[in-house]
Amino acid sequence: MSLFGKIFGGKKQEAAPTTQESIQKLLDTEELLMKKQAFLEAKIKEEVQTAVKHGTKNKRMALHALNRKRQHEKNLAHIDGVLQTLEFQRQSLENASTNAEVLNVMGSASKALKAAHNNMDIDNVHDLMEDIAEQQEVATEIAEAISNPMGFGTGVDDDELLAELEALEQEEIDKQLLDVRISYDSSICEAYSRIPARCPNARTAHCSQGYQEQRTGRFGCPFKLGLCL
Repeated sequence: MSLFGKIFGGKKQEAAPTTQESIQKLLDTEELLMKKQAFLEAKIKEEVQTAVKHGTKNKRMALHALNRKRQHEKNLAHIDGVLQTLEFQRQSLENASTNAEVLNVMGSASKALKAAHNNMDIDNVHDLMEDIAEQQEVATEIAEAISNPMGFGTGVDDDELLAELEALEQEEIDKQLLDVRISYDSSICEAYSRIPARCPNARTAHCSQGYQEQRTGRFGCPFKLGLCL
């Protein structure tokens, strides 16, 4: 404002309208023009009907109607051009508003990112990542060492283990065969023990020493009966 304006109280400069206010005014203007556009289209149809109605009967009235129709068409074309201009301007304002909002958000995000990185140093970050990598390698080595213990069952020849296994299997087979033989001998002994001893002089004579020994089992199971003397 100039010096004279300050002294004599000149008109204050009005604040510029916001983007949203301008967009709303453009929308209102477009709505008004579209209503006028619809009115002109209706008037054009009406003038055409008037010209057809009079036709050759009243050429003067028909010509006036056609003249008014052409004037309405010119106004309609003018409104179409204005609407296109207003629509283009409104879209530009909407894009500008969107861009302003995007820039505002990006600015806020940039400030937040800068604040987050304020206490960070790239060298410290590299050192930290190297420490993490080293610790991961140590953890991997520890896991491998635990999963592959040393000194437990190592250094043993597989051939020795197979030989020991075969010996155990043969021992088990021999034990089973011995059990079968003992069971068979016991059955034979039990069968012979049930056969009564018969001597010709059972009341007065005695069996021979060999027969008694067989009966008493000194020499094992009597597979054959001894003869009395």
